[in-house]
Amino acid sequence: MTELREEFALGADDRVLVTGAAGFIGSAVTRELCGRGVHVVAMVEPGGDTSNLREVDVELVTADLRDATAVAVAVDGCRVVFHIGALYRFWAPDPAAFYAVNVTGTKHVLDTAARACCERVVYTSTVGTLGVHGASAGDPVDETSHAHIDHLFGSYKQSKYVAEHEVLRAAAEGLPVVVVQPTTPVGPRDSGPTPTGRTVLGFLDGRFPGYVDTTLNIVDVEDVAHGHLLAAERGRTGRSYILGGENLPLRDVLSTLADLTGLAAPTRRVPSGVALAAAHLSDLVEGRILHREPSVPLEGARMSTTHMSFDDRRARTELGYASRPAREALERSARWFVDAGRVRPDRVALIRWAR
Repeated sequence: MTELREEFALGADDRVLVTGAAGFIGSAVTRELCGRGVHVVAMVEPGGDTSNLREVDVELVTADLRDATAVAVAVDGCRVVFHIGALYRFWAPDPAAFYAVNVTGTKHVLDTAARACCERVVYTSTVGTLGVHGASAGDPVDETSHAHIDHLFGSYKQSKYVAEHEVLRAAAEGLPVVVVQPTTPVGPRDSGPTPTGRTVLGFLDGRFPGYVDTTLNIVDVEDVAHGHLLAAERGRTGRSYILGGENLPLRDVLSTLADLTGLAAPTRRVPSGVALAAAHLSDLVEGRILHREPSVPLEGARMSTTHMSFDDRRARTELGYASRPAREALERSARWFVDAGRVRPDRVALIRWAR
């Protein structure tokens, strides 16, 4: 079902639920909604860090996505649901947690939203569910590119792929749900940091001895947040929208950061085979034997063997979506990590910001 819905406007005092509201994208969406005067029910996980919600006026609700009853209480009375909450990382001690949170949790949100007769649901998926075979910086893929199963690396991608199909099933059954697929968001308040933010932070801390031949689509998190609201107001039921920015080879991402900060960019290209071998060793020793997060995540290394290059024309044409230059997004991200005290002091002392 992909018919254009009647124009819908988020109004002041609308009651809107945001799951994962304290997270990187979730907090950006929450702030965008609060800026419109919307009453935000900010759902956060038990024991989670809520520092990203400081200085925003929200109704804070603590609920685990795996708890159907708690989710139903959070959804009750909400006109719109932004389901952003997910387990987003490249490794977890128990891989089953990815399915419990990302699949079962999503089904709880969909089921309760349907029972509560919510007027709009926006589901945050990932471009990781799309196929990137043959993609390059100059030849990106769009929402129609199907994934090859052998390229759904790791439990995160696999669980999000399954969850997305549950969302599309709900759309086919009549739930007014729209799918958004962020690319590689960077920017303020990446407190985790996310795997994306670790690229920027790793450069700032001098942990990039070299680079691999891969491509990233860089987008500012606040542009992604605005895209979520556009999807709610203008998106088509059962349709997916890539929310992206600029396609850049990793080498260019690092050289841009070097130009912005005055820090040296790595000059050595690391062969994909070497990166994969290091990741397999890290996964075996750190992940399976020592039961801690690998310093070289296997899923991340596998992703580095492909070019994550995307075409977001559909969102720009149908939603009116726009994004700022990647350079600006990278600078905002780098400055936030420095200002938040996340970068080693000896490295901060070396930074000379470009004018």
